[in-house]
Amino acid sequence: MRTQSVVVFLVLAAVGLARATEWWESGNYYQIYPRSFRDSDGDGIGDLNGVTEKLQYLKDIGFTGTWLSPIFKSPMVDFGYDISDFYQIHPEYGTMEDFERLIAKAKEVGIKIILDFVPNHSSDQSEWFKKSVDSDPQYKDYYIWHDGKINEETGEREPPSNWGSEFRYSAWEWNDVRQQYYLHQFAVQQPDLNYRNPVVVEEMKNIIRFWLAKGVSGFRIDAVPYLFEVDLDRYNQYPDEPLTNDAEACPDPDDHCYTQHIYTQDLPETIDMVYQWREVVDTFQAEHGGDKRLLLTEAYTSFENMMLYYGNGVRNGSHIPFNFDFLSNVNNASTAGTYVTHIKKWMDAMPKGVYANWVLGNHDNKRVASRFGVQRTDLINILLQTLPGHAITYNGEELGMTDVWISWEDTVDPPACNSDPEHYYDRSRDPARTPYQWDASSKAGFTSADHTWLPVSDDYKTKNALQQLRAPRSHLQIFKKLLRVRKEPSFRQGDLNIEAIDDDVIIYSRQKSDSDLYVIVLNLSGTAKTIDITKYFKLGSQAEVITTSLNSQHIDGDVVNPSAFVANPYVGTVLVAVN
Repeated sequence: MRTQSVVVFLVLAAVGLARATEWWESGNYYQIYPRSFRDSDGDGIGDLNGVTEKLQYLKDIGFTGTWLSPIFKSPMVDFGYDISDFYQIHPEYGTMEDFERLIAKAKEVGIKIILDFVPNHSSDQSEWFKKSVDSDPQYKDYYIWHDGKINEETGEREPPSNWGSEFRYSAWEWNDVRQQYYLHQFAVQQPDLNYRNPVVVEEMKNIIRFWLAKGVSGFRIDAVPYLFEVDLDRYNQYPDEPLTNDAEACPDPDDHCYTQHIYTQDLPETIDMVYQWREVVDTFQAEHGGDKRLLLTEAYTSFENMMLYYGNGVRNGSHIPFNFDFLSNVNNASTAGTYVTHIKKWMDAMPKGVYANWVLGNHDNKRVASRFGVQRTDLINILLQTLPGHAITYNGEELGMTDVWISWEDTVDPPACNSDPEHYYDRSRDPARTPYQWDASSKAGFTSADHTWLPVSDDYKTKNALQQLRAPRSHLQIFKKLLRVRKEPSFRQGDLNIEAIDDDVIIYSRQKSDSDLYVIVLNLSGTAKTIDITKYFKLGSQAEVITTSLNSQHIDGDVVNPSAFVANPYVGTVLVAVN
């Protein structure tokens, strides 16, 4: 029975997901930022052998697979997202032999390895770019080059258009050797590749094939919306992009937000390229067999485009187009209704036969505990782990790690360094990239060195993996319990029935026919709420607490009265009907 004042959303699992049989279905994926995960050789920088050392830890938690932020050879201007050789391992991280050992260990423990593929640009130290600068016939058109424009008033040469870089200032840089401008939508040292050149397209497909042959289980594809720019017009010029004309939100003409990126992002050819990469992966699968290989796509784009990344009904695209609609639209001030609206929005819009995915943290955003409040750490993890489909976790979120304050002098992130001492922190991604907190020993057990590439959090002695593994109750213990519960049929294949009781409380059920009924209650507010759950779900006269937030009055195994359930402030609780 439900009150008339409550709007009930019934969201059925996507058609075609009646059973989950392959490794990746309803998967749990863990993002490792290798530079900050584990240092095995004492240089203060994380590496591949450090990852290999900790794979069993990840398997024991319950993760399906892990994707590694870029490990390829790089000058490290943008910490691996500026690749000088797509076929080599970055020396600070190890060797190809180290990578092969990692793959072998992952196979041994039963966890999949997914690589971060960065196709939009290379480093300016790439041999490709150096040869393009020299107008080598094979590489001349590997990048976007242009003569620029002559200012009619001053007679001086200017960039071809007003296109701006994500890292501030013009996206065009003059090259004295070639006597032309090249396009870089990110750092000056990250020239954009030319996807209107079929040789470039085939080169990037070959990179995918190379690493698949090395044994990886797929790719997380970086910065997809930027792949294509509008083609030259009949006068051999690029058009200026219109201004946003929002002086309050974006007053600085040097900022990326100052223009509307209608000619440099989200062109139709971009989605087609994702479909082409899916065909490469599927063809490799057909030819070599073995477990399924995946594509995960990173695209801060329109909701409609996110849905198109799945496929268009004729061609398949990304297996997991990251749900940035959720990440971008919920925050610590969001009401329960906002959460429910965006959950329902994704579930209702998905094509048939695909999985939803839920992500609220990564290396480009402030940490979840800092954004939503440390008091909601467990609540947010409970939410992400009990919704249908895939869950993606950034390393450290399972411990409740928070952002680390980093001074202007210690800042290394390019967009922050391109700012100033007054505004850098808001632009910096460094606070979420600090070393993983393994234990209470020096430098949080991350390294044997007396220094780290970014500072270790001050709270590592009381917030670390070892301490939480040993504690009877901790963020990590709750997280591990959630991953075990996710394997139950009702979570893998069950329907979702979700609603917002008021502005503060979300309540939903997960149930597969002939399986247990689970009910999840999330109280976003700082005020306790007494709820008659039986008005919404048939839990009966008793329910068992499967797991709940650290700051709950209950513990796992408690039996409660669903008709007078007290939802404590900032607490999430997973309940199951007691027969």
